Amino acid sequence: MRSASTIFWLSIKEVRSFLRDWVLLALVIYSFSLAIIAQAQSSSQELHNASIGVVDDDRSELSRRILRAFLPPHFKTAQPVNERDVGRLMDGGRFTFIVDIPPNFERDLLAGRRPVLQVTADATALMQAGIGLGYAQQIIAAEIASFVGRDEAVPASPVSLVVRVAFNPNVTTGWFTSIMGIISNVTTLGIILAGAAVVREREHGTMDHLLTMPITPFEIAMAKVLGNALVILVAVGLSLWLIVQHLLGVPIAGSVPLFMVGVALYLFFATSVGIFLATIARTMPQLGLLFILVAVPLNILSGANTPLESMPLLLRTAMQASPSTHFVSFGQAILYRGAGLDVVWLQFLEVGLMGALFLAIGLFRYRRVSSQGA
Repeated sequence: MRSASTIFWLSIKEVRSFLRDWVLLALVIYSFSLAIIAQAQSSSQELHNASIGVVDDDRSELSRRILRAFLPPHFKTAQPVNERDVGRLMDGGRFTFIVDIPPNFERDLLAGRRPVLQVTADATALMQAGIGLGYAQQIIAAEIASFVGRDEAVPASPVSLVVRVAFNPNVTTGWFTSIMGIISNVTTLGIILAGAAVVREREHGTMDHLLTMPITPFEIAMAKVLGNALVILVAVGLSLWLIVQHLLGVPIAGSVPLFMVGVALYLFFATSVGIFLATIARTMPQLGLLFILVAVPLNILSGANTPLESMPLLLRTAMQASPSTHFVSFGQAILYRGAGLDVVWLQFLEVGLMGALFLAIGLFRYRRVSSQGA
């Protein structure tokens, strides 16, 4: 009980010390607010309000139907363009797409001559160009098929294809990137805050003062784990409720409390890694360099950015030993698919066991370094 009380009050001290550190406080606020908003809205992979011009040298009913078929929200209203101005307008970035309908297009089509219709895309807008070309082909093909087949009997397809998109009906990128941003920031800040707390004690000379008190290195390290984990837990909860659900309007399918339990388990791993790195680094710049070597691969290879199925078999197998991979997996299962404890309990167990292992290693290393310092 005395040890638990000591850890509790030392954890309160860690939280108060964090609140007085304006740099770390601003980093946490930014990481779970503006950074999430920017990630959700600036990395959109949907086609939205793409500018399009149409060179209509045919001036037929079919060409007018094609021009009217490009509609918001994917495209802006198509604008008529003179052929002599195409190069200047594309060079100036005025249009992302230009459709060139040649003379006698409708007549040649009805006569079976297979006329050529050209779509020019500005590939400097890489994502919009790639997706938009596919949309433009579908729109033009649909209009041509509708026009040609209006007076002809169209044979019924032997198969009725029904497409259903689960969990994200409109395939909105922001629904994915916002929550994955929170998950990635848990790893990042879990390592930074715990590591910075240890290095800060060493740089300020307060570590020696703590070791002269009737406090064990275990109690000091556990207080740093619990105190900084509490800060991140509060930040995650507020970010999910205020930023993701209310500001960005992303629906949460599963249980937020269940997800928060998983975050708490994972934070034992992340903060333990931070403490371990801090026992190696002597200054904050050194901690920053070690952080890059550890946190960046954990985030990139966790499955939050690239599906594990897309990675080489050897790398995919190796990442099964990383708690960050299981954290991303059960985070997606709970928040996107509404999975319950009966689905994610094994991943919870794996993260908990790995977190306990890394916590033991971090505490052992911290106790050893503290004893040498004393």
